[in-house]
Amino acid sequence: MYMLWFRICAFQTSSFEFLQKPGPYPVGLKVADEYDRSRSYPTSPKDSSKATVGDNARPLQTLIWYPSLRTTGKPMTVGDYVRLADTEIHFNAPDEKENRWRLLLKASFDIPLWAVRDAQPAKGRYPVLIYAPGDSSVSWENADLCEYLSSHGYVVLASPSMGMSTRDMTDDLDGINAQASDISFLITYTKSLPEADLSEVAVVSWSWGGFSSLFAAARDPRIDALVAMDGSMRYYPGLVKMAGDVHPERMTIPLLFFTRGDDNLLEEIDTYAAEDIEGPNVLNAWIHGDLLTVNMLGMAHPEFCSMFQRRESAQRFAENQVADYGRDDANTSYAWVALYTLKFLDAYLKHDDSEKAFLEKTPAENGVPKHFMGINFRSHRSLARGQ
Repeated sequence: MYMLWFRICAFQTSSFEFLQKPGPYPVGLKVADEYDRSRSYPTSPKDSSKATVGDNARPLQTLIWYPSLRTTGKPMTVGDYVRLADTEIHFNAPDEKENRWRLLLKASFDIPLWAVRDAQPAKGRYPVLIYAPGDSSVSWENADLCEYLSSHGYVVLASPSMGMSTRDMTDDLDGINAQASDISFLITYTKSLPEADLSEVAVVSWSWGGFSSLFAAARDPRIDALVAMDGSMRYYPGLVKMAGDVHPERMTIPLLFFTRGDDNLLEEIDTYAAEDIEGPNVLNAWIHGDLLTVNMLGMAHPEFCSMFQRRESAQRFAENQVADYGRDDANTSYAWVALYTLKFLDAYLKHDDSEKAFLEKTPAENGVPKHFMGINFRSHRSLARGQ
């Protein structure tokens, strides 16, 4: 009976496919082995040389997607991205055994994406996006989205989600603060990139990375906008409160927040630690910056991440499935998330009034299929008039 059910699920699902088309720019990718020497990172007994671990400095394997000139070079495959995780911590000492993504994405290794390694940058300067991945995840977990945004004229940087002193993120303030500092480190690093325009900066995040992006924005005035895909700060406001210096009610930058369709927040609240959930609702407190909340009615939490979708078995998809939204619906939903992210960034970083008008329309007016999306736009100006 179980095998029959599994076969039915496998038949009813299809592989992940990114449905959006590239923008006007080809995409290049650089990988920079950087160290934040202002912070320490413990070495392990197997470390054989100081060069490998950067004199105990915090290692940050930095991915940079950027608009490039057209080239005949071969684009990155899923397998090429996976191999980057071999050297996340020890840049000079690849470790395939510790790279669990090799097994998780084995079936997708040959799938090509868009970016070409070390392609020549296009002329001009482009707004900067920092991508903050989910809990303990790799920098390239949403490579499809990062490449898409870069193809539309953005320089996008990302590093892995790591704890203060461990490769895996710790689900506490120390971990959040560490990733928030990584975000600011990457913003500073972009000073070395002639194609980067540091006058316009946003952070795009998924899941736990939403915490870190919020903390970074509260402390780093260079951040001009946030995009959070089902960000964890919505579910654990107590951690925001415990930070002491993170005040959503004082934030003046615009926020695009995607929520998932299987949102059982009220029903699940008893499973959370009291100190983690006792605090003001971050979205309700966001009154001094524009807030666009987009509820993706058919999306489960993992479906906001392209590489997580690629690793998902038919059985796992069925476990996470929202109502009767199928695999093709997940692809459609992800494509609309990418488009709305782009429109939001164009509106607030490139100051395109036509894109802001797009955001203020109903999903139906923008061509979104029925039953896929609900939108609420709240302008800080309208709130100010109501006070």
